[in-house]
Amino acid sequence: MTVPTSLLPPVFARLAQARTVLLAGAGGGFDLFCGLPLYFALSALGKRVILANLSFTSLELTNARVLSEALYEVRADTRSTLRYFPELYLAQWLASQGDAQPIYAFPRTGVRPVRQAYEHLIDTFGIDTVLLVDGGTDSLMRGDEAGLGTPEEDAVTLAAVQALKGVEQKLLLCLGFGVDAFHGVAHAQYLEAVAALTRQGQYLGSWSLTPDMPEVQRYREALTFVHEHMPDFPSIVSSSVLDAIEGQFGDHHSTSGTQGSTLFINPLMGLYWAFEAEGVAARNLYLDQLLETSTIGEVTRVIEAFRAACPSIKPWASIPH
Repeated sequence: MTVPTSLLPPVFARLAQARTVLLAGAGGGFDLFCGLPLYFALSALGKRVILANLSFTSLELTNARVLSEALYEVRADTRSTLRYFPELYLAQWLASQGDAQPIYAFPRTGVRPVRQAYEHLIDTFGIDTVLLVDGGTDSLMRGDEAGLGTPEEDAVTLAAVQALKGVEQKLLLCLGFGVDAFHGVAHAQYLEAVAALTRQGQYLGSWSLTPDMPEVQRYREALTFVHEHMPDFPSIVSSSVLDAIEGQFGDHHSTSGTQGSTLFINPLMGLYWAFEAEGVAARNLYLDQLLETSTIGEVTRVIEAFRAACPSIKPWASIPH
């Protein structure tokens, strides 16, 4: 039976229109890994997919090729003595699979340099679709919630992409519902944000990853490879997501990074949630104040000042089920 397209999440039709996709980790660190199932699936459909990530690595201490003020090209043969470099090990794993794909890395900086880096990639590759991936859901926090999680990197990415010209589609995917509780996000307020975006026509649907999907299996293989090379820096988000996809539940720990905390691994962590990125950016109450920032310190100060002056911070809200 052919599934009627009307029963598929609207994001699928949007991705079907894409020709050259820039798939970028929005919040830094391992966020790009949360987009790997999409990378494998889109590549199999014949789409050209360029990989990028906002990086927590000291890129200036490597020999990665510098393409602009805030853009580095990381390849499998990039040399580094750093203990933390997920982009490098992902590039090495891809090369071992016969896919010598570079990873374009943005350092932790302000919006202006990151916007210029995105513009460089768009001009170089003729990007028509920017697909941002957030490992977690705090990118939907607009600023007046009880807790914002770790907002700086997501905000820099959203502001930079919102300002881009000449891109046909700008999409945001979130994976890992619940993981941001560790950073103070009230997930009832995330659901409130999804409801608001739904009313505005900016929500593009959700779907589950399951353990039988080849793309999920390759996601796990890639993460395992990187963990083997960076044993002191496991990805808590991707580990939690994959644990949830495999059917783990509750206070389950598969990495040393979560020892001493209480987890709630659950099936909702394996859902992709899709949005129009510009709709998410438009809801943010402080994003326009970040547009001319040049450093991550400036970004932090803007957000702190906004929070201090915000007349009404919402109280904590729990999901009543």
